[in-house]
This record gives sequence, structure tokens and C-alpha cells, in this order.
Amino acid sequence: MTRIFNFSAGPSILPVSVLEKVRDEFVDYQGNGMSLVEMSHRGKVYDNVHNGCVALIRELLGVPENYKILFLAGGATLQFGMIPMNFLWGGKTADFTLTGAWAQKACNDAKKIGKVSIVWDGKPGNYQDLPDPKTIKANPGSAYFHMTSNETIGGVQWQSWPDTGKVPLFCDMSSDFMSRRFPIEKFSLVYAGAQKNAGPAGATIVILREDLLKNCPESIVAYLDYRLHAKGNSLYNTPPVFTIWMIKLTLEWLKGKGGLPAAEKMAEERSKIIYDAIESSQGFYTCPVPRHCRSKMNLVFRMRTEQLESSFLEEAKKRKLEGLKGHRSVGGCRASVYNAMPVDGAKALAQLMADFAKRNG
Repeated sequence: MTRIFNFSAGPSILPVSVLEKVRDEFVDYQGNGMSLVEMSHRGKVYDNVHNGCVALIRELLGVPENYKILFLAGGATLQFGMIPMNFLWGGKTADFTLTGAWAQKACNDAKKIGKVSIVWDGKPGNYQDLPDPKTIKANPGSAYFHMTSNETIGGVQWQSWPDTGKVPLFCDMSSDFMSRRFPIEKFSLVYAGAQKNAGPAGATIVILREDLLKNCPESIVAYLDYRLHAKGNSLYNTPPVFTIWMIKLTLEWLKGKGGLPAAEKMAEERSKIIYDAIESSQGFYTCPVPRHCRSKMNLVFRMRTEQLESSFLEEAKKRKLEGLKGHRSVGGCRASVYNAMPVDGAKALAQLMADFAKRNG
């Protein structure tokens, strides 16, 4: 089989070695006579997988012991509601930076639970820029300050973090989680859907500081209560076993590559190849995002007509470069280059861009 280069924003490319290992162990997991997904989630075999995955996350990110690491279902989308249900009740207010579609969705759900204060809104600029983090301040007394580290649709990414003082900093890191180092102690809660850099869809990783749990209300329903998941090591109900297994294997692969320092280096190399192709095209390709906040995960670009973009996408498919169509809400093209994307994939895209511009410029 000849594999394509998959530039989809998610579900996204996974390491081939991980897929092959799952293939080889799926029917009979390590000689146990059945698949891991058939075993009890409370048995010793799965226990080793589950706790091993938690340990890898803690090791790779340097997560202190006073933080809980949880696996939940529902994607980041469930967290948009679960977070305010736990921390925005009783007339409290939360701060939000509106940096794109995903930040807006998180804010919209929070509004249904409590009050929100918009600290910064990128809508007037069509969500194509980010502010200097030094200019962003939390409102004293806010329950939390919410931000989205990387917007997959607009292609903007925070390169550093605001100082929120005593206000807990919460961050949706779904699309750049495990692609770079960040100061975990600066954050009170981080969450990320797995299906970008950490594994396949089906699990959301939540890292939260343990002292936050005292703020959860007694009235909240069971599954939406962080305290129950923290107390039960994410085993309050049957966890997404298959996804957690694949997250563990993916993180083992990443550790073998050199961990987050290596991920950063690969992200810089892949994104530079493609951004250089845009900048060297003499205006044939344009990126609407300023250099200071261009995403290293989701690279967006346009051409002068939609007809040219359609022709480019057709040519890309012929060269086995898939998933390059921009989000339906903004159009254009988008190359998502997550951890498992080989540098050769970025080079193949850059070569296509050069060839296409030469023929159509």
C-alpha cells in the first residue's frame, strides 16, 4: 500500500509504526488471547496501559504531582460546557479571549452557565491576528481566564502566554498539545482532544491543578463532575480504552524521537518549508496571518481566484497530498502539519506549490 500525505486538520495523520503495532496486537493483545478492547477496564492488563499513559504525559510535559491527569469523552466540545458547569456557577464571571471559531464556541457555552467578560476580540480583524500577550490582563476576581492556544481554522497560534496573576488560566490546547513545551505551572487547567498530535479521536486529556476541585458545585451531575473523575483515576465509567492505548503508543513514539524538544524542532522545520514556499512565490500565494502569530500546526494560504485554488487541490490529490482544502467557513487552502507528518510531506507540498505557481503565475 502507498500511503498519502494527510494534511487534514483532524482526525489527523498518525505515526505509521504506531498503526502497525496496533494492527499486530489488536486481535491478541500481548498473548492474552483477546483484544485489549475486550478486557475489563479494571483489570491488571489495562491498568498498566492506563497508568503508563498517564505517566508518559506527566513525564513529557513535566506535570507536577499536584495536577490530576484525566481522560474524558466528548472531545474539547464537552469541555466547553463542563468547565463553566464546574467553575462558573453562582453568579461568577470568566474572562475570554476570542481568537477564532473554537474560542467563540467555548465562550458561547460559558454564557449559558454564567457571566463572561471579553478581554480581547479578534472578530473585527476576521480572527487573523493575535495581540501581544503582555497587553492582556485578567479582571481581578474572575473565576478563570480562558484562551485557545491554536486556532485550526484561522491559522493563528499564541507564541507566548499572558500573565493572569491570581486568576486561574485555562487553555484549550487541542490542536498544538504535545507539539511544544509550555510552562504547565502557569496554567490551572489545560485540555486537548487527542486527535491532532496525541492519538486518534475518542479521548480528551484534561490536566488540572488539584486545588481547583474544591470549587466544583455539589449540584453537578455525576459525569460532568471533575471530582469523581479525579478520585477514580478516570475510571468512574468505562474509559475510551482503544484511544488511550493509541495515545500511549503515540507518546512512546514521540519520546523515542526526543520528546517535546524534538517535536518543536520538527514543527519549526515543516512549517518553515511551507511558509518559505508562500513567501518566495512573489505574491502567487498569500498568508493572511502576520508572522508573529502564524501557526506551526495549521498553515493557511490563498491564491488570487477560487478557480486556481480548486485546480491546485485537484493537482494535490493527483500527487497524493490530501486534506489541503481550507475550512468551509473561510475557504482557501490549509496544510495541517502535526507531529506525525514527515518532513518529506512538507517538502512534497512545497514542490507542488512551486510547480503550480510556475505554470499558472
